[in-house]
Amino acid sequence: MNQLAKKILVVDDDPNHLETTREILELEGFRVVVHNSPFRTTQRVMEEKPDLVLLDVNMPALSGERLCSLIRDQRGGSELPIVFYSSNDEDSLRRAVSTFGGTDYVCKGDLAALRRKVRGLCEA
Repeated sequence: MNQLAKKILVVDDDPNHLETTREILELEGFRVVVHNSPFRTTQRVMEEKPDLVLLDVNMPALSGERLCSLIRDQRGGSELPIVFYSSNDEDSLRRAVSTFGGTDYVCKGDLAALRRKVRGLCEA
């Protein structure tokens, strides 16, 4: 599949990470939509119909893990790839993927893994 047509929704409350991630993914040829709060994310998913959601885990008031569960509960959310994107250690991210229904995880700062995993999930 042509990744140029793929849309990624990035949800992160940190404006620096949000902008950097957007730039990296756009350089890879993806269309990127950003959202800077966990609130109204499920609405954005329904409006934007992304091919993948890149979701920060550590957000105030509503964690990325809980948000993943909410996305999964909405119509069509069960098939949507959701990748946890966090500075948490890999063991906790693996547990979060398993417990909360994420598709995969990427550690913030590992740009090669970010590119590889997003590309792989969008080509699947």
